Amino acid sequence: MIAKKYEQLVTILQKMETVVVAFSGGVDSTFLLKAAVDALGASNVLAVTADSETYPTSELEEAKSLALHIGVKHIVIETSELAIPGYSENTKNRCYFCKSSLFDHLIPVMDEAGFNNVIYGVIADDMNEFRPGMKAAKEKGIRGPLQEANLFKEEIRELSFEKGLPTWNKPSFACLSSRIAYGDKITKEKLTKVEKAEAFLKSLHIRQVRVRTHQDIARIEVEPDDMKIILEKNSFIVSALQDFGYKYITLDLIGYQSGSMNKSLVKEG
Repeated sequence: MIAKKYEQLVTILQKMETVVVAFSGGVDSTFLLKAAVDALGASNVLAVTADSETYPTSELEEAKSLALHIGVKHIVIETSELAIPGYSENTKNRCYFCKSSLFDHLIPVMDEAGFNNVIYGVIADDMNEFRPGMKAAKEKGIRGPLQEANLFKEEIRELSFEKGLPTWNKPSFACLSSRIAYGDKITKEKLTKVEKAEAFLKSLHIRQVRVRTHQDIARIEVEPDDMKIILEKNSFIVSALQDFGYKYITLDLIGYQSGSMNKSLVKEG
């Protein structure tokens, strides 16, 4: 089954002929970039990374390294989500504004390169989640080959391992804004606070972490096996996160959950 899905992915990419890949360096976009290079040849693929306030410096450096590893041309463009009208208000449609702006930056890059398509790393799992950015992609004609081939995250990890990609077991990542509770205004200061807090916790050998931010409260999400690290080093962690600007430090006993902030949204209709 997984082999057939990969064959379908290759067919989809080959029909595109030339592609600009929205490349974050995460599991999905890295695999998509590698598949595109294998299907089309490096000269027909361009990786583009948007460097902004919501994108940690560590992720940018890793993206540069991964593009070099894959052997594809990579450019970094400067963007600013906080400059997008409607974004910093942090409504439930925040990701729509972000993706719409990102694609508005990538389409001119595609035109200048003389390429045919912009593609991004949306996957089959995303069909069952709240992803307003998918609406922006549809409006602007941006393709998601992984989703079109019905590839799920675990399948992408397996295929990434087979292709020797170091991201095969990389923890999932989302932009720093996803840590801030809907309705709380997004600012550069809050994003920096989240980035510092998560980098600190990762330095304690915690694999997957989110510091969900509810005004002055840090709600730490980690995988169940890593909760003992938080508890054993609680005073050390409290001191560090308070230095970063949090007043109250909590541990979410449910553990890490992708998109947990979306639980606060009331489904419409």
